[in-house]
Amino acid sequence: MKNHRSPQEVNAGSMADIAFLLLIFFLVTTSIENDAGINRLMPPEDNSAIVDIKERNLFEISINDADLIMAEGDVIDPKNLREKVIAFIDNGGQPMQMEGYCNYCKGNRLTDSSENPDKAIISIKAQRNTSYPVYVAVQNEVIAAYNDLRNRESLRLFDTPYETIYSDYYNEEISEHHMGQLKERLEIIRALYPQKILEPETVNN
Repeated sequence: MKNHRSPQEVNAGSMADIAFLLLIFFLVTTSIENDAGINRLMPPEDNSAIVDIKERNLFEISINDADLIMAEGDVIDPKNLREKVIAFIDNGGQPMQMEGYCNYCKGNRLTDSSENPDKAIISIKAQRNTSYPVYVAVQNEVIAAYNDLRNRESLRLFDTPYETIYSDYYNEEISEHHMGQLKERLEIIRALYPQKILEPETVNN
């Protein structure tokens, strides 16, 4: 004797097929946004990896548990941090030093500051109880310092701010030829002022 479905019974097989087709549709049509990351010089596994960095080429920023910011051992107002970082990166070395001399830098060329933007490294250290907003604010000022220097050179070389070239490069409506030109310009500017930020592991005390 055959079993007959009652009028109220729902065909679960058809519902599953429809759900599966909808899942495939959304997987195919949904685009996942690919955000550009932030360049960082990651902490080395072995601390001996940084012994080759000359003291003059390392600008140390530290934030304590009370959210006080210190740059090169002195307490500093966050508003003045960007200016200090720019002066360090853009120092430029000494004219008599043929190797590493930066002829486009506009710094004071101090003997105890960085030799060249390519050698300049910014170190950011935080205590365990440092507040997240202060830590991010310090990062933002350091990145803004690099952007200011890149904007200056981009205006000198291409008569266009670096930020404009960067935003245009990620415009999906531009042609491949134009994108190639923008990429080349970005690489030139980044080579003049490479972003080197060292963020060692957070210390406890």
